Amino acid sequence: MADTTTPDIVYTIVDEAPELASASFLPIIRSFTSAAGVSVGTKDISVAGRILATFPERLTEAQRISDDLAELGQLVKTPDANVIKLPNISASMPQLNAAIAELQAKGYDIPSYPNDPATDEEHDIKARYDAIKGSAVNPVLREGNSDRRSARAVKNFAQKNPHSMGKWSPDSKTKVSSMPGNDFYANEKSATITADQAGDARIEFVAKDGAVTVLKDGWTLDEGTVADATFLSVKALADFLGAAIEDTKADGTMFSLHMKATMMKVSDPIIFGHAVKAWLAPIFAKYGSALEAAGVNPNSGMGDVLARIATLPNAAEIQAEIDALTAERPAMYMVDSDKGITNLHVPSDVIIDASMPAVIRAGGKGWDAAGNKGDTNCVIPDRCYSTVYDESIKFFKENGALDVTKAGSVANVGLMAQKAEEYGSHPTTFEAPADGTIRIVLANGETLHSHDVEAGDIWRSCTVKKAPIENWIQLALDRQRLTGSEAIFWLDANRAHDAELIKYVTPALEAAGVADKFVILAPREATRQSLETITAGKDSIAITGNVLRDYLTDLFPILELGTSAKMLSIVKLMNGGGLFETGAGGSAPKHVQQLMEENHLRWDSMGEFCALGESLNFLADSKGNAKAGVLGKAAEAATQGILDDNRSPSRKVGEPDNRDSHYWFARYWAEALAAQDEDADLAAHFAPIAKELAEKEATIVAELAAAQGAPADLGGYYKTDPVKTAAVMRPSATLNAIFG
Repeated sequence: MADTTTPDIVYTIVDEAPELASASFLPIIRSFTSAAGVSVGTKDISVAGRILATFPERLTEAQRISDDLAELGQLVKTPDANVIKLPNISASMPQLNAAIAELQAKGYDIPSYPNDPATDEEHDIKARYDAIKGSAVNPVLREGNSDRRSARAVKNFAQKNPHSMGKWSPDSKTKVSSMPGNDFYANEKSATITADQAGDARIEFVAKDGAVTVLKDGWTLDEGTVADATFLSVKALADFLGAAIEDTKADGTMFSLHMKATMMKVSDPIIFGHAVKAWLAPIFAKYGSALEAAGVNPNSGMGDVLARIATLPNAAEIQAEIDALTAERPAMYMVDSDKGITNLHVPSDVIIDASMPAVIRAGGKGWDAAGNKGDTNCVIPDRCYSTVYDESIKFFKENGALDVTKAGSVANVGLMAQKAEEYGSHPTTFEAPADGTIRIVLANGETLHSHDVEAGDIWRSCTVKKAPIENWIQLALDRQRLTGSEAIFWLDANRAHDAELIKYVTPALEAAGVADKFVILAPREATRQSLETITAGKDSIAITGNVLRDYLTDLFPILELGTSAKMLSIVKLMNGGGLFETGAGGSAPKHVQQLMEENHLRWDSMGEFCALGESLNFLADSKGNAKAGVLGKAAEAATQGILDDNRSPSRKVGEPDNRDSHYWFARYWAEALAAQDEDADLAAHFAPIAKELAEKEATIVAELAAAQGAPADLGGYYKTDPVKTAAVMRPSATLNAIFG
């Protein structure tokens, strides 16, 4: 059960590898902070926790939990907020259904997800579950804009201990393919709301016969808000995907689709489904009615399609035709060659901000079904941000792989406060029910934006409020002033949304007298300049919108550091609090799988280490808690020790893993506290702890090593058993005795 009081620091309960690591690390944190009178509590924002909090009326009193996400949503709007947020699952439909099934099997009387709701109750259940899908957590907690960069200690270590980089050849056939038109980029309209236009707007669908259906009502648009609308033609998408498959075959490369069906929970699963249908086009053409009767939903991925086909009476016949078609198709980019998991298997398996940097880091290579490396056609249908990856690939073809021993860094200042630019992950994205018009009607009756659409087209709208924009610009000014780095606003003057943001940016820079210290470039040109800058060993600040923030804070760290999990991510909440994010979690499922099979967790808690130090320093500054400041400085020293002595987890079973890194962090932390002279009480308290940790090193390391090798029973995946998980993640009785 999550804590009900408001502690000094809130540590989030999440999912998968980061949450498993917390079972080992959080007891250590609490032991250290209690010596300084600092309380550390938890709030549950996991998928399972959010599901259970959504259906309290169906649970027993013992099963009910508080709505921690809603409570955190209120906390981050206060000056007292000090939240360490670990990566949580942005659930796709397959993940949501798997979590529901697991909870039902554990005795929780929650409903199944109704794919085709027929009653008011089913519509209500679907709406409640839909609020859990996708990036449901981040918009609630991010009441501030993002300051994300590599910690100096992490950057220094990466330069001294370079990670592997694939070699790029000018002859590489790897490329990015995107729609030539009629996508979100081409059809975007944007405007800034005036005082006369402000108020409750609505989104309407107008059918060909004039009938009006309200898709969303009571949608408040404040003065100064930038409001967009756009759509993607699914006919144009289908044509593009079919051509991309043939183009890939002609090139002799692999076909790979790169989407974000987790965060873009409405739009991208639909696009993903169209890719599955395009790949299996002859099968859907011949057996469409049978597949529909079997409940086949291509949006859930190839894995679900094949599983449902297997239930049909003529399954062998259909599978034989699929096998024959596969032989004719180009090679498929694989998520897991050993297990036959393809790029189209499940929408949550391939997440663009992790998958594209991986391809680029590997020299443009992917892996086919036989486990062989090869060039790939990276299919990113919409052009809004595909140019970033396209230009990166072109740059490295021309210049070779990045030399990480000399490369500078790209930091990011991201516009994300108050649900800024939440494309596709909110209730203002719709699949057109028929041919007609979708429009935004303002409170004063004026039509703000209108698009003629065809059945199945994907229409979306998003907003960015005035206060977050102004705060974002000021944060950019502050970061440039403090660092003196090159600073680029990644904004495309030829794109409707970006043009509206430029109307805010340009006068703000001029008013501050710093217009000469910033440039405004479209994403393609900004990518080229940033890569040239870091190749020369200099630093750059990318000042971006929300989605591009998400993409770039994986792309550049993966190239520079080998991972995005080690980034320092600070969200300066607009009302004075602090939110400290610990990095990306895209590889977390593979880590859990390895733990369950071999009891080895390779998850790197470096992000947690960095966030902890920042959180303690923030507490010292905001609350005048000097002891917290001493803890924070010592935590930074411990982080440096982990890097200097290479105490991060290994990938292979039998070698040190996540639990070993926690022992070493605790030891370095205790040693730093014992050695400092700012607080004699803390020094006296931690001196014997540091001594004991050092003296018992051999025993502790041996106990941790002995746990590895055999399968680990966690008692679940989305909702693990806390006793079993603690036994797995805290296998050293000697270490446990020191920290309780």
